[in-house]
Amino acid sequence: MTHRDATPSHGTDRTEQELREALRALAGGVLPDPDAYRTARGEWLRRERRRRLVLAVLITVVFALAVLIGLWVLNQAPSDPGVIFSGTGAAAADGLSLPRPLP
Repeated sequence: MTHRDATPSHGTDRTEQELREALRALAGGVLPDPDAYRTARGEWLRRERRRRLVLAVLITVVFALAVLIGLWVLNQAPSDPGVIFSGTGAAAADGLSLPRPLP
């Protein structure tokens, strides 16, 4: 079994140094886009407006659907007068009395 030392050899130091220099030169050649922030912010604002528009349309559709369902349900009610509106309720109400106070 061979044992490797924890300290790198001379050739490894040179390779690492060359790699660092190459990466530094490569990174130095990369120039940031001057309009990157403005472009990203514009895209974010467009997505935000689109999200709000979709939410407003969805709320409007749900509200309109609820109103239409409510009107349809009210329209399905029978047109003949029921027990409540038959006019015979006044005679039944005459027989009722208010509760008496306790002595």
